[in-house]
Amino acid sequence: METVIRKQTSFRLREDLLLALQEQAKKANRSLNNFVESTLMDAVYSRPNEETIAAIKEARTAKHKKTFDSVGSLMEELMK
Repeated sequence: METVIRKQTSFRLREDLLLALQEQAKKANRSLNNFVESTLMDAVYSRPNEETIAAIKEARTAKHKKTFDSVGSLMEELMK
């Protein structure tokens, strides 16, 4: 297993942002460091694969898009 090297650093954050991050970390039962690191990893390394990119493009350019008024009507359509 590859060892992950971590380097200590510091940031200046808005106080309200820091409080929100601390609150979210607590809700997730995680340390602030772990919560921030995983959030940043998701932001930096979350890239959709080619199939997902194609589906996004198709959805954005589709001409006669069907819309739904409720989750129930969407589920009915999906169950057909």
